[in-house]
Amino acid sequence: MASSFKGLNLFGSGPHRFVVGKQGRRLLSLSTISGVVTDSGTLEFGDRETRVEVRGRLVAASESALWVLRDAIVAQGVSTVGSGVLEDQYGHQWSTMKLLSFEPKGSVVHGRTVSLGYVAWFGVLLSG
Repeated sequence: MASSFKGLNLFGSGPHRFVVGKQGRRLLSLSTISGVVTDSGTLEFGDRETRVEVRGRLVAASESALWVLRDAIVAQGVSTVGSGVLEDQYGHQWSTMKLLSFEPKGSVVHGRTVSLGYVAWFGVLLSG
């Protein structure tokens, strides 16, 4: 099974892994708000927004082909692009995800192939 975002094979050119961020409730200690260490108690601020990190390498036969792979991912991060299903290579799915950011890691590596490390963050944005 291949990983995908909205049915697009954006990560399959090279090795990649999915890491799920913190889950659960958003909590804040009263002492953090008041600045008084002796204040006890915790405030709850609802659910955490779901975040999934995809970390990997894009691999292509040429630098221009590598830019096509990179641009395909970055195009999903435009604010006018809708959300979709993010699926890892094991079939785990997250619905209504948006690409929040894409960050190249390091420089382009040239060899028999051309590659670039990256981190892409996906998330579900909770309304107000």
